Amino acid sequence: MPRILIAGIAQEISSFNPVPTEYELFSIQRGEEVLEVNRRTSTAISGALDLFDTRSDVEIVTTFAAKAVSAGPMSAKCWDQLSSEFIDSLRPHVGSVDAIYLSLHGSMGGETELDPEGWVLEQTRALFGDDVPIVFSLDLHGILTEKMLQFGNGVTAYHTYPHVDLYDTGERAGKLLLSIMAGAKPLVARVRVPAIVRGDELKTDSGCFGDLIKQIKSLESDGTILAGGFLIGNPFTDVPELCCQAFIVTDGDQATAERVALELTAEFWGNRQKMQSQLVSLESAVSDASTMEGPIIFTDAADAPSSGSPGDSNSIISEMVRTGYSKSVLAPVTDAAAVQMAISAGIGGSFSAAVGGSLDPRFTPLEFEFEVKLLSDGNYILESWGVPQYSGPTAVLTSGNYTLVVTSRPVSLFDRSLFLGHGLDPQNFHSIIVKSPHCQPRFFDDWAEHNFNVDAPGSTSANLPSLGHTICARPIFPLDDVVEFDPQVELFGV
Repeated sequence: MPRILIAGIAQEISSFNPVPTEYELFSIQRGEEVLEVNRRTSTAISGALDLFDTRSDVEIVTTFAAKAVSAGPMSAKCWDQLSSEFIDSLRPHVGSVDAIYLSLHGSMGGETELDPEGWVLEQTRALFGDDVPIVFSLDLHGILTEKMLQFGNGVTAYHTYPHVDLYDTGERAGKLLLSIMAGAKPLVARVRVPAIVRGDELKTDSGCFGDLIKQIKSLESDGTILAGGFLIGNPFTDVPELCCQAFIVTDGDQATAERVALELTAEFWGNRQKMQSQLVSLESAVSDASTMEGPIIFTDAADAPSSGSPGDSNSIISEMVRTGYSKSVLAPVTDAAAVQMAISAGIGGSFSAAVGGSLDPRFTPLEFEFEVKLLSDGNYILESWGVPQYSGPTAVLTSGNYTLVVTSRPVSLFDRSLFLGHGLDPQNFHSIIVKSPHCQPRFFDDWAEHNFNVDAPGSTSANLPSLGHTICARPIFPLDDVVEFDPQVELFGV
């Protein structure tokens, strides 16, 4: 009976986050634990597992699955340990598996390795040889490199932003792998676009980018292509191959693969100006919000932990304090020292602390007199996908009209989980600071009066020219004034 090996390693980083990712930030499952965890969640691995479970003619082997919240580049020590453990988990299965599915991200990065996913695929191929098909899946913000395409046989990617199709992406990867095992000859056509993008037009349920994804999904559904995707890269991962790109996988149909990839990228390039964030100055947002009934959302995408920031910005709160903002405010902030002071004070106790800027020196700590309302161990369930989250020791602190959820470590903030998990309903506040570029509408926008997308400083700012890229290929839109798009089709698997 054919045996399929499943493994994964994933993180999204910001090269502009001064705090490196250490090994301890990763949540790791090994062996049978990969099955146990992913069979009760909705991850990409879950989708592949459930598909393979419907087949009585294949056997599943799981080895290693590591995932970390977005942060700065991995330290050399972190990558050395993580990569060694990943490869060591594969070695016992060399010669005994017939196919491999890898759940990856595409925007990892380290101080000593700029293409971790490419390295993983290269080393996996070296271990198992050319006769074992390898299919991998990526985040829509992944950067699909030449090395990944060289050593993998096929790829799938998320079709949604905000991301709600992790499970489906893993299922599509599983179907692609089964097709290859059944005799399909995958050919991948890839066209790169010299652009990095951000903004509301990338929302796949409402923006112009979603029209491209609909075309790809239609071609997948009617069998014209085996798989396809459009990756918008992660503008905060400053690596040599950073770009946007389309990829099309067919069963040896080069003409179709080339045509579709070229058509998609031409349409994307024509819409590039639309795919930039429309930002509001911090001063204007706070001033305008003070006159509104609410609830009001302040989107602080520049400090989004899910994009790679440390989550310790206090920029919006600082402007509120400076101007005497009187509305009730709910905000998250990463500050481990403040949490320890809260623990010492105890629930109901008071203490003085300067919060913000504990990790990123671009922010100046802001002094408050706090009352401790709640203390927790930081364990809660992610609203979006039902998976466990860990913010480290966490405190809910109040000071006048401000309520802060202070965590010891950064956590993804693209839904209400951190708030709800600590007894706070965002709808009970006038102003809510949301540290995520986009959330599913039901989480905030559906009930808020207005959402201000604030032009605040930070390592994941949508003001892309402000970030300071030094590694990615230039020229690239919008970092450079003159950028030409000369589409070139690259073929793999021929």
